Amino acid sequence: MQHLVFLGADHAGLDLKVSLLEHLEMRGVHVEDLGAYTLDPNDDYPQFASAVAEAVLSHEGSLGILVCGNAEGVCMVANKFDGIRAGIGFSIEATQTMRTDDDANILCLPGRIKTKDDPLLIAETFLQTHPSHEERHKRRLAQIQEIEKTV
Repeated sequence: MQHLVFLGADHAGLDLKVSLLEHLEMRGVHVEDLGAYTLDPNDDYPQFASAVAEAVLSHEGSLGILVCGNAEGVCMVANKFDGIRAGIGFSIEATQTMRTDDDANILCLPGRIKTKDDPLLIAETFLQTHPSHEERHKRRLAQIQEIEKTV
C-alpha cells in the first residue's frame, strides 16, 4: 500500500472515517484527512466528497476513501468529477473488481449500513488491489472517458 490516500466523511460517516484513519496509519499508509473532524449534523457530504475528488485528481496516483450514511451520496458527488471513478465497497469481492476491472480511484463506504465484509478489510483490499490493464478493461475505460467528454 504505497498510495497517498485522502479521507473524507460527513457526520454520518465520521466514526468509520476515524477508525479507517487510525487503521491505515498503523499500517504505514500516508493518509490525509479532509474532514469532517467533529460530529456536526450540518456537515454535508457534498463538501467532503468534492474535497476528496479534487485532491485525488490533483495528486497523480493517489486514491480516496469517502464515507457517508449509505455511501450513495458521496459516490454520486465524486462521480461528477471528470476522471473520478468512485464505487461503493459493499464487499471485498466488489472492491477487488472495482479496482481491477474499473480502475476505481475512490472507495465509498456506508457509515450507517452494515457492509457484507469488515469495512477496514474492504479499505485494505481497495488499496492493495491494482488495475488489471487487460485490453477489455482498457477499452471500457476509454469508453467512459469518451462519455465524459460529451456530457
